[in-house]
Amino acid sequence: MTRTFTIKNGQKPTEEQFKEIEEAKRHPIVFDEDCQELSPAMMKAFKSAVVQRNRRKKA
Repeated sequence: MTRTFTIKNGQKPTEEQFKEIEEAKRHPIVFDEDCQELSPAMMKAFKSAVVQRNRRKKA
């Protein structure tokens, strides 16, 4: 299950949110046919796309 938290600028996560994050850290990532593990080349391309996106957001 995926949980999403939206934390606004200056807002601090609640204690409950911290606990959920710590609990999630203990579980392994499970890849399947819908969410396959990225190859090193795909991971590099993904990171590059994120950097490009973040540069445009700052401008």
